[in-house]
Amino acid sequence: MSILKYVIDDINDNKKLRDYLKSSAGLSTRLLRGAAMDGRIKVNSKTAKLNYVLKLKDIVEVDVSKKESQNIVPEKMELDIIYEDEDIIVVNKPPFMVVHPTKTHGEHTLASGVLYHFKENGEDCIVRLVSRLDMDTSGLIVIAKNQYSHMFLAKEMEKNTFEKQYTAVVWGNLSQDSDTIDLPILRPSLESIKRVVREDGQRSITHYQVMEHLAKGDIVRLKLETGRTHQIRVHLSHLGHPIVGDILYGSEDDRELIARQALHASGLKFMHPRKNEVMEFQSPLPEDMSKLIERLK
Repeated sequence: MSILKYVIDDINDNKKLRDYLKSSAGLSTRLLRGAAMDGRIKVNSKTAKLNYVLKLKDIVEVDVSKKESQNIVPEKMELDIIYEDEDIIVVNKPPFMVVHPTKTHGEHTLASGVLYHFKENGEDCIVRLVSRLDMDTSGLIVIAKNQYSHMFLAKEMEKNTFEKQYTAVVWGNLSQDSDTIDLPILRPSLESIKRVVREDGQRSITHYQVMEHLAKGDIVRLKLETGRTHQIRVHLSHLGHPIVGDILYGSEDDRELIARQALHASGLKFMHPRKNEVMEFQSPLPEDMSKLIERLK
């Protein structure tokens, strides 16, 4: 059970419960409607309707947990769990793992493993992905455990206060040690997997800083201001510095050095949905990228 609790210590006359929870607590209409229908909203320990008029010192409780199901088969697997509480779980995803089941990858997904983990711990949660990674990209992913935390973190992403940091190894030495790439990205057709930089695309912003110059490439730290599909890969390739191992935007010959694109989601920073604390997580480079760096020195 996951309960949000509010003590009414300052209230305007005739303020209704619905209005308070939407404006002051920031809860969505959809969440409130579902919670009210299920009797999961209480005032002073009694089930309350949304048109209830609040009084000073009222204690409002909203149970944001809900028994739900989704079309994912739970699967037991080793998970590298970095952090977990009643609202979120942060997992370090290995390379070569699909995050969510698709038509071509229905099994052995991260979502399947996380759902099994929830059920093993007696939690009636579904997998609500806050961030996603390509199959071959390793690193940190945050998953919300309830509708409220998912809604909160989605808003953080919209406001650009949810920070995602990546580390990549690219071919060649970038001309500037730090810069911002502000180039629009487009999917040319519905059949196309590959994205391109084009004027009629969506605005896409990537900030980068070179961490180390190698003999044949650079180690680059990147932060996304927008989150387009393949954004980092497209931007770096467009600059003439594709990620090593990226056969879609670079060269197939790279696979002799590393079996996937050398891209790792190395950091996350965001406000916790309930604790009002800044949460920050870091993930060290995986072994295959560390070995690649040694070869390129």
